[in-house]
Amino acid sequence: MTLPAPAVTPAPAGQARAVVTGIGVVAPSGIGVEAHWRTVTAGVRRTGPITLFDPTGYPTRVGGEVPGFHPAAYVDTRQLVQTDRWTQLGFAATALALADAGLPARAPDPYAWAVTLASSSGGNLFGQRELQRLWGGPSRTVGAYQSIAWFYAASVGQLSIHHQFKGPSGVLVAEAAGGLDSLAHAVRTIRRGTSVVVAGATECPLSPYALACQLRSGLLSAVDEPAAAYRPFDRAAGGYVPAEGGAVFVVEERGHALARGARIYGEVTGWAATHDAVHTGPDTAGDPATYARAMRLALARAGSTPDEVDLVVPDALGVPRYDRSEATALRAVFGDRPPPVSTHKSLTGRAHQGGSALDVATALLAFHHDTLPASAGPVDPAPGCELGFLRAPRRPEHRVALVCARGFDGFNSALVLRGAAPTPRNATD
Repeated sequence: MTLPAPAVTPAPAGQARAVVTGIGVVAPSGIGVEAHWRTVTAGVRRTGPITLFDPTGYPTRVGGEVPGFHPAAYVDTRQLVQTDRWTQLGFAATALALADAGLPARAPDPYAWAVTLASSSGGNLFGQRELQRLWGGPSRTVGAYQSIAWFYAASVGQLSIHHQFKGPSGVLVAEAAGGLDSLAHAVRTIRRGTSVVVAGATECPLSPYALACQLRSGLLSAVDEPAAAYRPFDRAAGGYVPAEGGAVFVVEERGHALARGARIYGEVTGWAATHDAVHTGPDTAGDPATYARAMRLALARAGSTPDEVDLVVPDALGVPRYDRSEATALRAVFGDRPPPVSTHKSLTGRAHQGGSALDVATALLAFHHDTLPASAGPVDPAPGCELGFLRAPRRPEHRVALVCARGFDGFNSALVLRGAAPTPRNATD
C-alpha cells in the first residue's frame, strides 16, 4: 500500500544526506528494475535493427530500442498528443520509480518535492514529424504542441505538472555526463531543504534528423551485425550504437526516508564535474587528466579512497581513441591496482544522458543484490585498455561504486555511490 510521505523537519542546510529509494528503468534492457537486472546478469544483447524509422541508406542501422513500450500505459490521451517519445519514456520511468519507492503519484507537499532531469537533444521524433508536415504537406503548418514538445526542458515541465512537483526544479545539459549531473544537483537540492527530488534521464535519439546529427561526429558504428556493432575497450571497437531510454530515481532526504520506513538502495556520497574546453571532433579523444581530476574530486568529496572502490562503471564510448583515453584516466586514479570495471552498454547501446543514468541503476542494483555483475566485454582488450574487467560475478567488499561519464564537447562527470546493506539472503539461496 502506498502511503503519503509524513512531514519531517529537514536537516540543517549542508548536512542532509541524500539516499536513493526508488529506481525506474525504461531501457533496451527492459521495463522495470527486474528486467534490467536480468539482462545485465545474463549478458543478453538487446540491440538490433532500428525500427522506429526506416534507416535504409544510413551507414548506422543498429540501435537500442525499449521492447514492448506502449506509451498509453503511462501517459493519458491529452499528454500523448503533447509529448515526444523521449518525454513519454520519462513519464514511464518516473511512475516506476515512485511506485518502487512506495510514494504516491502526486506530491502530498508539492513545494517539498522537485524534479531535476538531464536532457540534450529533446523531442526528435515529434519535431521530425511536424517539420515533415510543414515542408512536405499541403497545409504548410505544424501542430500547436511543436512549440513545447521538442524543447529540451519538456520532460521536466510535463512531469512537474503531472506529479505536482513544485519545488526547485531544473534541467542539466551536458550530453552523457548530464545523467550523473542530475543526481549531483538532486543532492544539492536535498541539502537546501527539499525532501524528495526525482532525478535521472531518458533519451530518444532515433529519428532521421537525430541520427544524421550523430553521424556528423564520426563516432557511430557502421557495423550491421548487432553482436559486433558496439564493443567498448575491444580491439574490434569501431564506434557506438545509439539507444533510447534510461533511468529515473527518487532521491530522498535520509531522515524523510527513514521516517516512512522506506527501503534504501544507497547514498550519493560524492560527485564532481570538469571540462576539457575542447570541441568533439574527428581527432579529439578527451583529456584524460581532466577526466581523472573529476574522479579524484568525487572520491575525495565522498571521503572514499580508490582502494575502497568495488566497482567502476565507465563511459565506454566504444571509439578506440576515447577508450584508451578513459583507460589512461582510470589508471591515473587507481595506480597499480587495476580498477574493477564492469560495463554493459554493449548490451543496450548508448542512450546519451539516459545511458549514464542507467549505469547508476546498475551500480545500485548490484549492491541491492549483493552481486557485482560481470562485464559484457571486452572479449579482446585493445592495447592501452587493459583494465580489471570483471569476468565473473562477485560480492562487493566496501559497497562503493564510481560511475563515470563524458559528454561531447568536453564534459566529464563522476559520481560515488555507497550501497546500503544487502537484503538478507534466504537460507536456500
